[in-house]
Amino acid sequence: MKIDIIGDIHGCFDELKELTLKLGYSWETGLPVHSSGRTLGFVGDLTDRGPASIKVIEVVWRLVVHHQNAHYTPGNHCNKLYRFFLGNKVQVTHGLETTAAEYESLYKQDQQSIRKKFIELYEKAPLYLVLDNGKLVIAHAGIKQEYIGQTHGKVKEFVLYGDITGKKNPDGTPVRLDWAKNYHGDACIVYGHTPVKEPRIINNTYNIDTGAVFGGKLTALRYPEMELVSVPSTMPYVQEKFKQFD
Repeated sequence: MKIDIIGDIHGCFDELKELTLKLGYSWETGLPVHSSGRTLGFVGDLTDRGPASIKVIEVVWRLVVHHQNAHYTPGNHCNKLYRFFLGNKVQVTHGLETTAAEYESLYKQDQQSIRKKFIELYEKAPLYLVLDNGKLVIAHAGIKQEYIGQTHGKVKEFVLYGDITGKKNPDGTPVRLDWAKNYHGDACIVYGHTPVKEPRIINNTYNIDTGAVFGGKLTALRYPEMELVSVPSTMPYVQEKFKQFD
């Protein structure tokens, strides 16, 4: 299988288009298509904070649901947007306010259409993807070896939010443990969720969230070549959003 896995987009549609063009996809049909049949994979967090979340939803829905020639697994922001679209009580903060504002500026008919598409995309998505006969796992915030194949509540929390302790950092964000440091499984784990300045490769795990929405880069991992391809972000640079590892 040949797949190009893209890190957290967060509404950065222009960067998504530029990155796929760099990866050899053509947009002649209005969607990214590769002449040699490569497919795209998305690690979640399609929306929030960036300028064009609705456009990103539309494209990913068309690729994954309508044409069934791409892979998507949800992130924590996707989960929150899903609950928002269901009418559940969620706090419209931490980036959701930008997606909500875009959504509310649409005509009623377009609102219904994008809401329906995102709900369908989310409900059809697996919690995490196991591909290439178990050799490749795509999970938004990562996954422990012993969780692969399971989907109970603890696994869902880990896949969406990472290895959280229940404690908070001074800025209110949850404290996350460095699970990748202790991963020793055979499957290659590709994930995002924690913005890093450069892709972080450790113990057969690849963090490809290079903070596109915080002025970093949007990054893809080409599999099975294991080649990293990035494009610079057009967003303002926010230094403190990037995680430093010891």
